[in-house]
Amino acid sequence: MQSPNTAQDVPRTVRNRTPLAFLSAIPIAILGGLIGLGGAEFRLPVLAGMLGYSARKAVPLNLAVSLTTIIASLLIRGRTLSLSPLVPFVPSMLALIGGAVVAAFFGASLSGQLSNEQLERVILVLLIGIGCALIVEGFLPQEVPGLLPPALLWRVVAGVVFGLAIGLVSSLLGVAGGELIIPTMIFAFGADIKTAGTASLFISLPTVLVGLVRYTSRGAFNERRDLAETVAPMSAGSVIGAIIGGLLVGIAPAAVLKIGLGIILIVSALRIFQHTRKLQV
Repeated sequence: MQSPNTAQDVPRTVRNRTPLAFLSAIPIAILGGLIGLGGAEFRLPVLAGMLGYSARKAVPLNLAVSLTTIIASLLIRGRTLSLSPLVPFVPSMLALIGGAVVAAFFGASLSGQLSNEQLERVILVLLIGIGCALIVEGFLPQEVPGLLPPALLWRVVAGVVFGLAIGLVSSLLGVAGGELIIPTMIFAFGADIKTAGTASLFISLPTVLVGLVRYTSRGAFNERRDLAETVAPMSAGSVIGAIIGGLLVGIAPAAVLKIGLGIILIVSALRIFQHTRKLQV
C-alpha cells in the first residue's frame, strides 16, 4: 500500500517548466550520446532540482522520457541496425530481460512503499553508485574477453542475476538501464561496444514498459499536465541531443568523458538529494 503523502511529496511550483525541460534535456542527451548512454541518470537530478518535482513524481516521469528515447534510438538505428551480431548473445539477453522485467515489476511497487524521504536516500545511493561505476569504467579497456565461462547455464543464471539488479535500478531511478547493461554485456559476456549498445536497447524496452505499466496503475500519471509540460518537451530535447551526440562521437575520448560525467553525477546527486527539504515547499 502506498505511503500517505507528506509535505515533502508535494512538488514546488516552477514556472516555465516546458522550456526548462526541453533545453536541459539537449545537453544531457548530447553528452550521453557521446558515451553511448541516454542520459536518464542525469535527467533525474534536473527533474528533482531545476524542475521542482518530488522524488516520487520525478522517477516515473523520467521513466516515461526513457521510453521515448529508447523508441527513438531504435527508429534512428533502424536503417543500419544489424541483428546478426546479437545472435550469439540471445540466451544471455533473454535471461537479462527475464530478471530485469521481474525486478522492474516489484521495484515500482517498492517505490510506492517508501516515503519520499526514504526514496530520496535510495536514489542518492544509486546515483552515487552509477557515478562511481562510470569513473571506474573510464579506466577500463573498452573491449575485453567475457569474464563468464562460455557454458550456457552459467550465462543464463548470471544473466538473470544481473537482470534483477538492472530492473531494480531502472524502476527506482526511472532509467533505461544502459549504464548498467552495456558494461555487463562487454565485461561479463564479451560483446563489443556496438553490439552491447544495440543489445541494451532491446533489453531496456520491455524493462521500461513493465515499470511504466506498474507506475501508471499506481496513479503516477494522473496529472496529465506533467506529460504535456515536462515529458513531451524533455523527450523532444533528448531525441535532438541524442542525434547531435551521435554525430559528434569521437571528438573527445569516451573514457575521459565518463570520468568527468561520473564526478558531475555524484556532485549533482549530493547537492540535490541531500538538500531536498530546502528544495521542497
